[in-house]
Amino acid sequence: MRDDSQASPSLWMATANTPIQSRLKESIRTEICIIGAGIAGLSTAYLLGLEGRSVVVLDDGLIGGGMTGRTTAHLTNAYDDRYVEIEHLHGQEAARLTADSHTAAINKVGEIVTSEEIDCDFERLDGYLFAFSPDDLELLEDELKATHRAGLIDVKKVSRAPLESFDTGAALRFPRQAQFHPLKYMNGLTRAILRNGGRICGQTHATKIEGGSAARVETSHGPVVTSEVVVVATNTPINDRVAIHTKQAPYVTYVISVLVPKGSVTRALYWDTGDPYHYLRLQGDENDRYDVLIVGGEDHKTGQENDGDERHARLEQWTRERFPQMTDVKFRWSGQVMEPVDGLAFIGRNPLDDDNVYIATGDSGQGMTHGTIAGMLLTDLIQGRQNKWEDLYNPSRIRGKALPEYASENINVAEQYADYITAGDVRSEAEVKPGSGAIMRDGISKIAVYRDEAGNVQKFSAVCPHLGCVVAWNSTEQTWDCPCHGSRFSASGRVYQGPANSDLSAAEE
Repeated sequence: MRDDSQASPSLWMATANTPIQSRLKESIRTEICIIGAGIAGLSTAYLLGLEGRSVVVLDDGLIGGGMTGRTTAHLTNAYDDRYVEIEHLHGQEAARLTADSHTAAINKVGEIVTSEEIDCDFERLDGYLFAFSPDDLELLEDELKATHRAGLIDVKKVSRAPLESFDTGAALRFPRQAQFHPLKYMNGLTRAILRNGGRICGQTHATKIEGGSAARVETSHGPVVTSEVVVVATNTPINDRVAIHTKQAPYVTYVISVLVPKGSVTRALYWDTGDPYHYLRLQGDENDRYDVLIVGGEDHKTGQENDGDERHARLEQWTRERFPQMTDVKFRWSGQVMEPVDGLAFIGRNPLDDDNVYIATGDSGQGMTHGTIAGMLLTDLIQGRQNKWEDLYNPSRIRGKALPEYASENINVAEQYADYITAGDVRSEAEVKPGSGAIMRDGISKIAVYRDEAGNVQKFSAVCPHLGCVVAWNSTEQTWDCPCHGSRFSASGRVYQGPANSDLSAAEE
């Protein structure tokens, strides 16, 4: 995320002291160039550093400044898309490998925390999946059987989750899950990477990425990185135009953190079966009187709704109904998750690219474990070792049973191009209020108009530079969001989330 982004801070951004690394000052040669200093990028850099590889990490903004800084940081093998669905789409062995990989990721984080002595509030605890409505009780039964077939034989059905303030009804208990403070963990990874000889360069925007025998990464301010291998770990790939972006869809998810009396909520991870579902957990607070309860949900397709305040309000209402002991809402924020059409992340060699270009994307709401899986899997692939998860997460895979979802998501994308012929949000820039933005038609063009609090107006082409969709104003985050593939831009038009890799262009006068 660049410095001028208007996006609101998360709880983690407000409480963590994330180190700022210097900008890349000169062209360099390295063995591995990793783009993206989120959980996937730093996990990969750390594990490769332990193998003695020379690593440079580039990021457009700060360490953990993208979606890693907006996670609710559940470390879980209770799969977001359900083992019933993974088994249906990919088969029983794939479901087993999915469970194995996420369990291994939780263990790996625990090992790193211990070996590097990282003070990041890492904690082992149980997780509970409970029914959103009585109609979902059968789903719990089916999921219980599927988790056992996937090898998670310690998952048990219990009469209710251990919450005194409301009766969840029947729930599945997933033992030995975990949570942590993500940016404190990233700080620990950063120190270890630097200790092992790696370099991390913030405020360094990669503009062009080329694989091949002399892989090359160009930056916006001039210096070039040449390397043997390139890893693109930017939440969604910025080096692809089409290949991966037709196989996953961007969704915005909303989060609030509220104060509850200390000890009034049992420490555990909780999820319901709603669609979209709710997820919650506790984070310790410096005040001895209170815990912080983090609650998320109310997801929708990126750029296709502009009612974030209402969604935060509904989330608060949902929470107050179930936790009447809550007091204040401390923070409200949102994040973006990439939902693969077949439920599994894309980690490995980039399709239709040189063999030495790798990607990690498709977190599906479980970015902390998927990012750690990426570190383990990509390290093995780059080191020339076999990995049992390689085929499972292969970005080139095609699963016939996922074709209906593939078609549905891409039809939705095609429908967004109809925005070219609509009238726009306002007729003139005079209608745009201070501190807000709107889309305006100007002849055959669509213009994104932003008026800052001082009344100054900035105008840009509303056409996303990725694949030409018309962006939409996000009043909650003060950003321009692409409704097709999830690119996001600050109020002043600067790109801070891909797949677009350049700013909105200035409007023609």
